[in-house]
Amino acid sequence: MLPLLLKDNGLSMHTVQISFHILALLIVLALLFDFMNGFHDAANAIATVVSTGVLRPQTAVAMAAFFNLAAVFVFHQLHVAASVGKGTIDPAVVDHVVVFGALIGAIFWNLVTWYYGIPSSSSHALIGGLVGAAVAKAGTGSLVASGLIKIVIFIVLSPLLGFILGSIMMLLVSWIFVRSTPRKVDGWFRRAQLVSASMYSLGHGGNDAQKTIGIIWMLLIASGNSGADNPPMWVIISCYCAISLGTLFGGWRIVKTMGQKITKLKPVGGFCAETGGAITLFIATAMGVPVSTTHTITGAIVGVGASHKMSAVRWGVAGNIVWAWIFTIPASAFVAAIAWWIGMHIL
Repeated sequence: MLPLLLKDNGLSMHTVQISFHILALLIVLALLFDFMNGFHDAANAIATVVSTGVLRPQTAVAMAAFFNLAAVFVFHQLHVAASVGKGTIDPAVVDHVVVFGALIGAIFWNLVTWYYGIPSSSSHALIGGLVGAAVAKAGTGSLVASGLIKIVIFIVLSPLLGFILGSIMMLLVSWIFVRSTPRKVDGWFRRAQLVSASMYSLGHGGNDAQKTIGIIWMLLIASGNSGADNPPMWVIISCYCAISLGTLFGGWRIVKTMGQKITKLKPVGGFCAETGGAITLFIATAMGVPVSTTHTITGAIVGVGASHKMSAVRWGVAGNIVWAWIFTIPASAFVAAIAWWIGMHIL
């Protein structure tokens, strides 16, 4: 049996017994969530480049998967992983049952929203899962208020920043190329969109893979199998590989909603939306904030559409997406609390 040492900033600890097989099972479950994260959020990275006709779907997901994996060589500082692993719930409450509940809550919400084609946040589903399982075990005192407040703030800021950057990019491009013919602009930005889509996929991999790294790292620290400074390299590599494979299989149900239903995109609009979204993701990852790639790209797409005219955006579709965002954390937290209770009896 492996001793599960739960530490509270080095001040206290207690030991819970957990078998190696359960530890391995939870790591596999975390990688399954990571795979589903890529599968669910693939639409965010490829919807614009597919809906504008720049790439075929199969080519687009292959490119997105490649840059998801390439992010491991770019984002060396694991600030997001540290935020998830140490900045959401008190490390003293972490055990195998809490992690089990959090992952089940997040996976459940991802499956529901994927089935109905709703672009929701895998990131916030995971945060909701952690919150629900921790509160079920130890009450609201187990939550790290500062870390959760930062995440909640960025629930509003990330789509807003995406909206602002997407609309500014669109206005700048329109001003710079005002004397160019639509045919020339279309040709230039069909090529430029390959770069913007690649950068967005790079930012997606850099931010989202680290969330699963944080979960596994949290479990390994608690079990005494990892230090608190850096996670083992095999954790980092396996998480980036899992999200990349998930992206490769793609969540096609969500592509139509993101790329066609919110607003009609042309290559220039797709470029501006992806660039605005990519900049937002790079900023958030550098700050260590686990943001939603779904929120970010949706805000950027709406910003591009609104820069033409407000009626270019299908606000009813955008409103339905926002409702899904609102329910993500409470719904995944509720399921995680139930899963924690079940886990107490079976693990």
